[in-house]
Amino acid sequence: MEELEKIVLSLPEKADSIHEDFRLYLTSMPASYFPVSVLQNSVKMTTEPPRGMKANLKRSWLNLSQEFIDDSSKPEVWKKLLFSFSFFHANIQERRKFGPLGWNIRYEFNDSDLETSFTMLKLFMEATDEIPWEALNFVTGIINYGGRVTDDLDSRCIMTILEKFCNPKCLEEGYKFSPSGIYYAPADGKIDVYRDYVDTLPMNDQPEIFGLHENANITYQRAESNRAIATILSIQPRLATAAGGMTPDEIVLEKAKGFLEQLPETLDQKEGLKELFIENSQGLIPSLSTVLV
Repeated sequence: MEELEKIVLSLPEKADSIHEDFRLYLTSMPASYFPVSVLQNSVKMTTEPPRGMKANLKRSWLNLSQEFIDDSSKPEVWKKLLFSFSFFHANIQERRKFGPLGWNIRYEFNDSDLETSFTMLKLFMEATDEIPWEALNFVTGIINYGGRVTDDLDSRCIMTILEKFCNPKCLEEGYKFSPSGIYYAPADGKIDVYRDYVDTLPMNDQPEIFGLHENANITYQRAESNRAIATILSIQPRLATAAGGMTPDEIVLEKAKGFLEQLPETLDQKEGLKELFIENSQGLIPSLSTVLV
């Protein structure tokens, strides 16, 4: 790390010898030992979880491949439960927007929880002829996701939600995840069947899918309105400019224009180094390639 810090800090001194198109990309999990000076001299980029059931499901199924969903001795059951688990993951993620009505504590569930649940699901399915529902619910709800849950009532809530998406009825045709019948697991098919179904879901989620009353939306919408207004007020110009000077908005527009002129063309994967886009056994490309794309 010390050598890396020296290299990065010396870059401005060697600017004449560096190609103008050269970029150094660093990928890292949050770590206390990562040099602060490197962060201060870098452009930071992070990925945020998508908002909404539709966006959440779309992201989960874009990360899966046809080979992955076909890799099972019980393909029809496997695909049904894959979709049910991804739906459960999206559900508990989106409950956070309701504040204390969703969870007593705001938990940071992430994609690794879902990937671990997929792995355990496959192990259970391949190891036994009958699906051990009770064990599967325990491992998923108490260990995989429940490891983050510190409130007893939240733990009870997450197990109740999971039972709706992980039970023998999920394998039956016509089983719905909500009273309206909008949400369900599609019939067995190619991966595009599931992705196309996700595209048909409504943009605005109804509280029924979370097991909440319609009035729950009032709290959420009020909080969203207050947040939007606060953001608008925080960026509103407050200073009067001198004669002939640029307003804050004009300065921002000028900088944005400069950034657009400096941006390179969109990376075409077909023209890139093929080794950078080789998928692993889970159908994922390396983290560096994700940043580049």
